[in-house]
Amino acid sequence: MTKAPPTRTRRILTLAYAAIAAICLYGIAMETSREPAERIRIGLIGSTADEDFAGASALKAHIETHTDGAVAVEIYHSGQFCGSARECIGHMRSGALDVFMTTFGGLATIYPPGQAFDLPYLFDDDDTAECVFDGAVAEALRSEVLAAGSGLRLMVVGNTGGWRNFATTRRQVRSAADMKGLKIRTTAAPIGQALVARLGANPTPVAWSELYAALATGVVDGSKNSVQDIVSMRFEEQIKHIVLDRHGYMGAAWWYSETRWEELTADRRRIVEEGFARLRDVTRTAPKRASADAYAAFRAAGGVVHTPTPAEKASFREAATDLRDWYADQFGDAWLERLDREIAACEGGAPG
Repeated sequence: MTKAPPTRTRRILTLAYAAIAAICLYGIAMETSREPAERIRIGLIGSTADEDFAGASALKAHIETHTDGAVAVEIYHSGQFCGSARECIGHMRSGALDVFMTTFGGLATIYPPGQAFDLPYLFDDDDTAECVFDGAVAEALRSEVLAAGSGLRLMVVGNTGGWRNFATTRRQVRSAADMKGLKIRTTAAPIGQALVARLGANPTPVAWSELYAALATGVVDGSKNSVQDIVSMRFEEQIKHIVLDRHGYMGAAWWYSETRWEELTADRRRIVEEGFARLRDVTRTAPKRASADAYAAFRAAGGVVHTPTPAEKASFREAATDLRDWYADQFGDAWLERLDREIAACEGGAPG
């Protein structure tokens, strides 16, 4: 057989290498452009400035990194996917939405006995609240909400704004007696309205999107919010007084659609759970860091912050004591006893 000339051999090899390179590049391009095998959709009512968005972003980063991009996490903030808690929960039950967060007040629409977590003056500090919600209480809530047929799985309890305080437009509140006759904005949650009524004020449900106008026009004389919420919505232009009664830890219950959860493999579930642990830590840390700047901004706008004396603080607690009875009459004592036990354990340094 006659040998091929060297130049011809080089030409053949060159063409072969080019073909191999083209095949490799095509494979890389196909791999790069491949659609994720799975998508997780998160619906948020708050904006990108909210700690909820920061937490969701931490969840997204963890899941996408640890699945090598096989799972894409989509965050729909500012009500882009659903405009209300009721609508978002409906989408979760159908499997159209994977993740959503409710406040403790919003928990009433999913699991009414969960209003126990929104009882006023329940916790003294962040450490106690976090200890309680990292233990048996969260496990029991997850089980009972699922058993009630909600279609929602509790993942973690974070925080969404710090602590609720009473904030007013014209009159400084120092003790419970100063609340008399004031029109205080509440949500539709019964326990929040019951608290305001027991303090001698008039509970006035107003949608969050309408609160600025309600404050400006005198429809309400104040609200019960964290200072971060007040400043982020520019309510300090109307609200001029805050009393640090700290009546509510602003817990955030993060839920996963049970329909979608059941579709996850065991490995994906582990990654998602790890991601939610990161989300929990971010949402708890962010409000603590933001509160100092928020109080500074509030004072710079002419606001006054009053720290109640022990006697003044006691007046708020005393006015609200029968709310435990109000709760027990409707839902029994089981959750109250469970919370009392866990709070005592956490305050003693030995969570149950």
